[in-house]
Amino acid sequence: MENLGGFLKSRRGRVTPDEVGLRTYGTSRRVPGLRREELAQLAGVSAGYYTRLEQGQADTASEQVLDALARVLRLDPVETAHLHNLARRTAPGLTEPEPEVLHPRVLALLDALGEATPALILGRRGDVLAWNRSGHALFASHLDFEERPSIPRLFFLDPHLRDLHRNWDELARIHVAYLRLTAGRFPTDARLAALIGELTMRSDEFASLWATGDVADCTVGPMYLRHPTLGAVDVTYQVWLQPDSPSHRLEIYTPNDPASADALRLLTHHR
Repeated sequence: MENLGGFLKSRRGRVTPDEVGLRTYGTSRRVPGLRREELAQLAGVSAGYYTRLEQGQADTASEQVLDALARVLRLDPVETAHLHNLARRTAPGLTEPEPEVLHPRVLALLDALGEATPALILGRRGDVLAWNRSGHALFASHLDFEERPSIPRLFFLDPHLRDLHRNWDELARIHVAYLRLTAGRFPTDARLAALIGELTMRSDEFASLWATGDVADCTVGPMYLRHPTLGAVDVTYQVWLQPDSPSHRLEIYTPNDPASADALRLLTHHR
């Protein structure tokens, strides 16, 4: 799992002196981004204190200091939230999480959608906690409906899911960046740590994307599918957070064009 120092170091290496108005006078530099001393000066903290933060030797960092670092590092709101999440980690080690249980109102919402709109309910680690039959048929017809797979595992380790997505590369980056955001929110989740470790060991693509340090939310975007029976289907995914269970996400899929709408209707009638 990621720590505060590792994230700071990766973001520091991404910002050039020119971007923050530092003049280097043509001198050669051994680091691609900002030096620790430069970041500390721009953020208004001592170089020694920042070094201790990056090396994991400082006990705490105030919100003001974190916001100052985020400003210099040019973090967006999601990255800034991730920075604060990492700084708040206090419990050492990992713990076994409680089983995820869906609130009845979330299941009622899925049921109310019927089968016309493919939908999944995902847990905080990307496990399918529930899906309707059209959602299952759209993404995982090669699996039994009663299975509850891990979407990240399928996405990086299952050839069917890779072949299904015509924009797999784009979605892969989003999956990894969102998984990093989740790791910051739940830093002691042993199952989440095991998932990240497994994917890092078994998927070179995942390992490369994880090494970038990118973090992002996942709320809406296009999916260009190559369905085994429907052919080309272009949909938009939309994620709805659930007030009764905040770490659960209802993900629905709507067609982007008339041909895709016709294909989803065929999926509903012939699943």
